[in-house]
Amino acid sequence: MLPLDELLLAYANGWFPMADDDRRIRWYSPDPRGILPLDRFHVPRRLARTIRQRRFEIRVDTAFREVIEACARDREDGTWISREIVETYVALHERGFAHSVEAWQDGRLAGGLYGVALLGAFFGESMFHCVRDASKVALVALVERLRERGYRLLDVQWLTDHLEQFGAIEIPRAEYLRRLGDALQVECRFA
Repeated sequence: MLPLDELLLAYANGWFPMADDDRRIRWYSPDPRGILPLDRFHVPRRLARTIRQRRFEIRVDTAFREVIEACARDREDGTWISREIVETYVALHERGFAHSVEAWQDGRLAGGLYGVALLGAFFGESMFHCVRDASKVALVALVERLRERGYRLLDVQWLTDHLEQFGAIEIPRAEYLRRLGDALQVECRFA
């Protein structure tokens, strides 16, 4: 397991871990960095309709281990979520820093996401779904929660087409570190 205090310090300095193909942990601080500006978050029209239909029940932190393990299984190109990563983030969850947002349907976990909350920053790590739109609905719930609680930064690490539809952008690492510093001056509580 990774040392939790060192992991939190790494996040506070713009770094995050991923396992490579041989399961060794590597550290990353991309330039440019992907973020999802909370004030410019966009919900696509079809997804807004799905949300209005209330197909999913949103829960927070009720199935953290199940979410991270599903994220590890959901990767088509292999996974950067090794057993060491799973156990580390479960321990971080138990200390109150890692959180899951879950979409449930008919009593079953249909999708969700997890990440790390540190002061006014949330570091999104991974998403999964078993039912169409479940992870997207969880993302919308996450953004609503972060806005309500005064968070300043939603880090998504890298820009993807999937996240771009919600308004995710890339910024230079120096700008990211400035925004991260600002976010770490704000006291927010995820739970």
